Amino acid sequence: MKVYRDIDQLPLCRNAVITIGTFDGVHEGHRKIIQHLKQEAEIINGETMIITFHPHPRKVVSSAILGIRLINTLDEKISLLREAGVDHLAIVPFTEEFANQSAGDYIHNFLIEKFHPHTIIIGYDHRFGRDRLGDYLLLEKMALVYDYVLKEIPKQVLDEISISSTNIREAIIHNDTDTANKLLGYTFFFEGVVVDGDKLGRKLGYPTANLHVTDDEKIIPGNGIYAVYVDIAGENGEFPANPSSVSSDSHYKGMMSIGLRPTVGGKKRVIEVNIFDFNENIYGKTIRVHVKKYLRPEIRFNDLDELVKQIDQDKIESLKLL
Repeated sequence: MKVYRDIDQLPLCRNAVITIGTFDGVHEGHRKIIQHLKQEAEIINGETMIITFHPHPRKVVSSAILGIRLINTLDEKISLLREAGVDHLAIVPFTEEFANQSAGDYIHNFLIEKFHPHTIIIGYDHRFGRDRLGDYLLLEKMALVYDYVLKEIPKQVLDEISISSTNIREAIIHNDTDTANKLLGYTFFFEGVVVDGDKLGRKLGYPTANLHVTDDEKIIPGNGIYAVYVDIAGENGEFPANPSSVSSDSHYKGMMSIGLRPTVGGKKRVIEVNIFDFNENIYGKTIRVHVKKYLRPEIRFNDLDELVKQIDQDKIESLKLL
């Protein structure tokens, strides 16, 4: 997949079949659209193009969205779309100026002049241009002028996508890994940089990688203990090519704690990952955590001995699940 961040440098694609959306999560609903996109391109010997926006449009056009949480960071979305077999991805900077162009300019100056579409596949509820005056009917009318094929994504599919995205976010926040992973079609993952902690885990016999998540918009699971798979970025900072393909053969096994650490009087929310059978120095490296299963809530124990006994059980349970 070729990725373009400058829409003035786009190639002339062969019979471009395009769709537009945020594709947050690249979940099962999104994959239906991608599959449809690929099928249409195959029929006309064309190439698929997804147009997405960064930052999220709601951050620009809505003052109410201050604490928006996304299922994927931009880099994660790129990896998942590449894995899904999309030919081209255009990442369009979403600015107030872009949002305020007229609907007519959006079609002519943006869609036609930049992407030269053979086919546009879009939802009935797609809105664009200043005051969101542009819609499917206008695209349908302009298809006669600009000679592109317009195809509608069924309302049922769009409703499924919207509901799934909302349910995935709720499930992640509320520890429901089963629902989140089922709707995603892959194991939810996030990335963080390994930073210094207080080394308590090492003293307890369970050294942990303390994670700092650098993207403030990335959604993070609720407090608790989880069974996880772990990837460690290579020297070039890259991860395995297929983020949604998780198995015990290609990833480290481990367990993760998210929370305040009440047994030791913690006051700050921390993310700690214990990687099984691993004893390398990875400070400063980025790791990817695939959240396989929620095990239990955070508990305040009477002493560290009780805590260690529970951690022993957490490891046994994690190994069964992984």
